[in-house]
Amino acid sequence: MNFIEKVRAAGIVGAGGAGFPTDVKLNAKAEYLIINAAECEPLIETDKYICREYAEEVVAGTLMAAEQIGAEKVVIALKAIYTPEIAALKAAINKAGAKIEISEMPTFYPAGDEQITVEFVTGRSVPERGLPLNVGVVVNNVGTMMNLYEAITEGKPVTNKFLSVTGEVAKTIMLNVPIGTSLRECVDKAGALIDDYAIIVGGPMMGDVLTKKDDIDKAVVTKTTGNIIVLPKDHYLVTWSTDSMEKLRHQTKSACIQCRMCTDLCPRYLIGHDIQPHLVMRNLWRENLITDDQEYINCFGSALNCCDCRICETFACPMLLSPQKMNAYFKVQIREKGLDKPRNQEPTAREGLDIRRVPTGRLVARLRLSKYYGKHVQECIEFVPENVFIPFSQHIGKPALAQVKVGDNVQKGQLIAAAQEGISANIHSSVSGVVKEVSAQGALIHAEGGDNHK
Repeated sequence: MNFIEKVRAAGIVGAGGAGFPTDVKLNAKAEYLIINAAECEPLIETDKYICREYAEEVVAGTLMAAEQIGAEKVVIALKAIYTPEIAALKAAINKAGAKIEISEMPTFYPAGDEQITVEFVTGRSVPERGLPLNVGVVVNNVGTMMNLYEAITEGKPVTNKFLSVTGEVAKTIMLNVPIGTSLRECVDKAGALIDDYAIIVGGPMMGDVLTKKDDIDKAVVTKTTGNIIVLPKDHYLVTWSTDSMEKLRHQTKSACIQCRMCTDLCPRYLIGHDIQPHLVMRNLWRENLITDDQEYINCFGSALNCCDCRICETFACPMLLSPQKMNAYFKVQIREKGLDKPRNQEPTAREGLDIRRVPTGRLVARLRLSKYYGKHVQECIEFVPENVFIPFSQHIGKPALAQVKVGDNVQKGQLIAAAQEGISANIHSSVSGVVKEVSAQGALIHAEGGDNHK
């Protein structure tokens, strides 16, 4: 197999984002390769841990990826305050004799967002609704580079995931667990301090909020899971997530003060994109009065460029309204109407970009998460659960197709669902054991000798 075939066979997808298949991303040529280690959102420890403990593997995987895409410039981007991580990466770079630059970013949100990182490192703004490749850049996560190294040097598929667990727990911990492990079991390892809790899977800004017991019990670790935040059900971030669209629409119509702070602090607006949530909020009251398609796009079309970072609603808006949710609403409306908005293919950063960045510490305070902030992990816990449920769709694109049936004995690393043609990804068993259930959604596997204390 060639390089791309090995990456595809291993089922590697973006470990820190939406799970875009890495074989597709690396099957290109680009001037820049940027390895993202900035960890966009607060309260996540995974990338920092990987940088400290697996710096040599990250550097080796980075060099492989750089050679594959023919990158002239190779950069690892992370926050300047990550002193131990920077030291570990520099030592690994020097040991390898590699020509890799470390780009030290200020501590702001969303440093680590793909497009914001591209602009910071290269000075180039990605086109609206475009990809970094449009400006000669490929971006990958540090965890992805570690998986790449293991796939190319050892033929090892993706079977395990590093993730941090924080919030209302006895101790913030790092876990290395088989994919398909119950999130409930992960929380148990950290020791939840409250019985009836909600969790955020991912970061506090863009993570998925789970409040119902059944939803938490069914949720499992996937290739893209990087963090779990345990919170009381009455926490601000939890209650906010349950507000209905009708309630939010009424609030917007009655309380928006037209200050345009949501636009002025929008990261996509600042790198030159046409996104103006204040206009969306201003025109919401007359949504049903607009009959002309072009006027509708003029009023609401910029919502299509929203990246859902939520700065507008959690930090910018003095009235605690939700421009992001209004943008999400109009994205759906515009597509249902069969409309579109022309894309700016050559945006340039706006004046004031540097002084309008949102400091992470202030954001954490606004989110009422200060008591959990800055709890770093030094050790990693590994365990194998009794059962894993491995989803067949853990990535962007088509789901993988089952290759096993009930009663089959499988080995860790065995292919259990094959990628379809096009954008898709292979899925491998994360444990050795017996297949108990199979559906189009995934496979339940009982681990042989599963040990929750390993």
